[in-house]
Amino acid sequence: MMWFLIVLLVIILVIAFKSIKVVRQSEVYIIERLGKFHKVADAGLTIIIPFFDHVRSVVSLKQQTMDVPPQGVITKDNVTITIDTVVFYQITDPAKAVYEIQSLKKGIEYLAITTIRDIVGKMDLDETFSSRDGINSQLRTILDDATDRWGCKIDRVEIKDITPPADIRDAMEKQMNAERNKRALILEAEAQKQSAVTIAEGKKQAAILEAEADRESRIRRAAGEAQAIKEVAEAKAKEIAMVYDAIKSADPDEKLVQIKSLEALEEIAKGDANKVFIPFEATSALSSLGAVKEILKDDKK
Repeated sequence: MMWFLIVLLVIILVIAFKSIKVVRQSEVYIIERLGKFHKVADAGLTIIIPFFDHVRSVVSLKQQTMDVPPQGVITKDNVTITIDTVVFYQITDPAKAVYEIQSLKKGIEYLAITTIRDIVGKMDLDETFSSRDGINSQLRTILDDATDRWGCKIDRVEIKDITPPADIRDAMEKQMNAERNKRALILEAEAQKQSAVTIAEGKKQAAILEAEADRESRIRRAAGEAQAIKEVAEAKAKEIAMVYDAIKSADPDEKLVQIKSLEALEEIAKGDANKVFIPFEATSALSSLGAVKEILKDDKK
């Protein structure tokens, strides 16, 4: 009886172990019953019937990467290049990924290889280097459409490296060096041109500023001279006015004026001038002196 209970307990434990399945996060179980697809078990606890149900496959729902082996591809201009590609994909329908294709990874790999050869075979060598984004976009679109019936979505395709033959690499390096030297010469010429233009502009601005400074100096000098002449004239006018006021206040008689005129004529005669113009009013004073002289002579007799 004891042995029977032990055997029964072992059978129950085996059945429980076979029946209870724990599905991890981001994974699903494909459950078959009697060899036929039954259900997709999501993350969590799942109960199956032992001996009737079994787990066909464990499918990951995470984004996965597949490194496509480097492939030799012939371009449109008959140059053989090696292309290294990586594909990012995600399973959206686990049942289709298991039942619609024997090996999903192999299918994506072979499809990527044939598509790369088809796309790059229509391009020249230079175009393949300059059109990486275009090649990636075409690859993703074609692969996504082709793998949709397998329950798979292609998120992204990236070309990691494009390797041309050694002789092509050498020629490309020489061309790049020539282009760099050309750009350097162009930049140097542009720099010299800009320097010459800057120097010319500086000289031009300096000449303009110098001319403006000279013009301003002349204007200020002329203004100063005009102001000086004005002040001298004003001083002379004040002097004449003062003299006139003094003479007017002194109220001189005619004889005093004549005597002062003769003194002025004496001072003028002492100068270097060859000719002296005598005002008409002074002649009367001179005639008076002549008359005085005759009177004195008569008195002496």
